[in-house]
Amino acid sequence: MDSIKIEFGAFEEPQGGDLVVFVGDDLSVGPVTQERFGAVGELVRRAAPSERFKGKAASTLVLPAPERPEKVDRLIVVGLGAAADRAGQDWRKIGGTIAGKVLGRNALVIGDLPGIDNPADALAEIALGARLRAYKFDTYKTKKKDDADPEGATRITFAVAEPAACRRADRRRAGLAEGVNLARDLVNEPPNVLFPAEFARRTEALSKLGVEVEILDEEDLRRIGMRALLAVGQGSGHGSRVAIMRWNGGEADAAPVAFIGKGVCFDSGGISIKPSGGMEDMKGDMAGAAAVVGLMHALASRKAKANVIGAIGITENMPDGNAQRPGDIIRTLSGQTVEMVNSDAEGRLLLADVLWYVQDRYRPRLMVDLATLTGAIIVALAQEHAGLFSNNDELAERLAAAGRATGEKVWRMPLAPEYDKLIDSRFADMKNTGGRHGGSITAAQFLQRYVKDTPWAHLDIAGTGMNAPQTDTNKSWGSGWGVRLLDELVRTHYES
Repeated sequence: MDSIKIEFGAFEEPQGGDLVVFVGDDLSVGPVTQERFGAVGELVRRAAPSERFKGKAASTLVLPAPERPEKVDRLIVVGLGAAADRAGQDWRKIGGTIAGKVLGRNALVIGDLPGIDNPADALAEIALGARLRAYKFDTYKTKKKDDADPEGATRITFAVAEPAACRRADRRRAGLAEGVNLARDLVNEPPNVLFPAEFARRTEALSKLGVEVEILDEEDLRRIGMRALLAVGQGSGHGSRVAIMRWNGGEADAAPVAFIGKGVCFDSGGISIKPSGGMEDMKGDMAGAAAVVGLMHALASRKAKANVIGAIGITENMPDGNAQRPGDIIRTLSGQTVEMVNSDAEGRLLLADVLWYVQDRYRPRLMVDLATLTGAIIVALAQEHAGLFSNNDELAERLAAAGRATGEKVWRMPLAPEYDKLIDSRFADMKNTGGRHGGSITAAQFLQRYVKDTPWAHLDIAGTGMNAPQTDTNKSWGSGWGVRLLDELVRTHYES
């Protein structure tokens, strides 16, 4: 939900609300702040010792209604840390910190960042962090907090030396924030609202941005031969779907890059039913698909100069009398057969068909899939990194670099033939789980059997995509993880 309005303008006098200024670890304000609001610097130096404020990066000092400048309700002082460290500053974190202090209010931020070579980019990153922090999902709350803004919006104006440059730098990031927040909306929706057909319908809104969207229904999937995907959903009263999204922003004959998402709108575990405790969280088992939709929104919003395919398999895993049974053998779209030994290892079945379909139909230059695939990856990496598996070292390193740049970190895990024996089946080409040991690895080994020679990476986002850690830029249960990572990957390496 968009609950923040951000503008960039010339330096001006405050007209009420909060005034936000930056200081270094020496408690000095920038030259513009000193020139226009000289009394602020002295006020900060007097108040800092008693509040134990030392100007560390992203720390804050909040002071009520200073005498100068007039028409200010509060003065909010934000630390930038040492000047020598500012080149590597996490500007998004600072933006999230600011938004957290001014939620539901008007704020004027004095965009005075001394010692920064490209202040427009830094300020745009601060704005991105503010947008991400201000997100909220309260669609189904009938009672709002009394102190909330009447229109539910936070309004931040950045007073800057070069407004036009800041607006240009912000344009891409505004669409990126929209993409992240779209993904968050999808993950946060309840499963009685976001069932497969509704999820597919929402992807069609991307057509307004120029994305070509094709929806495959169950009849289409049967005709194509996506039997594994259909088997996952055969116990549900809601039919399965596949949504194919195409953004054609690159050269006409250039092979696309492809992103594939797991979209299990609710995962009960099927016949191999999950424990009841925490099962409500399984509405988020479509976070991979949500990230792909959010990415396509971000790319189309900034008119990315790349050809991109987004493909999501959307289904629901339920345990009725028609559900698949442990022991069933399924023939996948590739022709390979799978002995289904645990119906709660369903995501890899869905992805197997979609991966095969995408590489056969579109001949992409690379594929990256995202899936809340295994609890085992949380055991291995907790919620700080997503698991990265890849058949291509260059793609793996590019993803790792994009993770470092965006803070959506990945950690490479092994793929090796030695793990394959764990998913060999006595009755079929493979079984859909290798048991307890190396669970995230054997899931990736399973997926690799549906990838030919295409450079491919699998991101297991079970720990990062839902029930996500709360940070300075994310206060949402559904984090939208992966949108910024993959946008950075495309922007840095695959745009013409």
